[in-house]
Amino acid sequence: MTQHILIVEDELSIVTLLKYNLEQAGFIVDTSFDGEDAIKKIISNNYDVVILDIMLPKFDGLQVCQYVRNDGNQVPILMLTALNQEEDIVLGLNSGADDYITKPFSPKVLIARIQALLRRSDGLENTRSKTLKLRDLTIYPERFEVYFKKDLLTLTRKEYELLLYFMKNKDLVLSRDQLLQAVWDYDVAGDTRIVDVHVARLREKIEEDKKNPQYIMTVHGFGYKMA
Repeated sequence: MTQHILIVEDELSIVTLLKYNLEQAGFIVDTSFDGEDAIKKIISNNYDVVILDIMLPKFDGLQVCQYVRNDGNQVPILMLTALNQEEDIVLGLNSGADDYITKPFSPKVLIARIQALLRRSDGLENTRSKTLKLRDLTIYPERFEVYFKKDLLTLTRKEYELLLYFMKNKDLVLSRDQLLQAVWDYDVAGDTRIVDVHVARLREKIEEDKKNPQYIMTVHGFGYKMA
């Protein structure tokens, strides 16, 4: 089945370049030039991936991402950010984006990131396993549900995947590069900030005291482990 992608970007030259390369790679491509129109299209269509710029007219990319996630839509979102703007990167991930790429970027790298998101998305849908439990935390993979003290948690797709991987590998020390490979499907070492931001978001949801975590522990100099 041909995958359907939405590009949300207000610079025509970038949209033209992306649309051409994505169509050459076999994708069906829609475009949007402002946040308001993007929200309408995401609500009305079943996209496989959304490429979302942060700086947009009407509603910016962060607002679009937050609206989509608050609406319960878990479409994979790849955020476009300014070069080396760490604040934009963190804000984008905290808004619910699954991955990011900084401008300027290579169309080949962007397509590789999209294909990784699609592989992870397909793999998640095809994965079923028994219930996983650790103290007050319970995951029901067959329903894609996570409970903490009987409360159903609202997680993004990537938060869910990361937590599931931790639970399946509890008591093992996992490096950030291992987590990038397992959860984001990166074939080579990438920017590990994406891991740290998602761990921080998970801690806000499953730790009673995120400064003194009891579930996802930091192993200084190595990475993290689910204890």
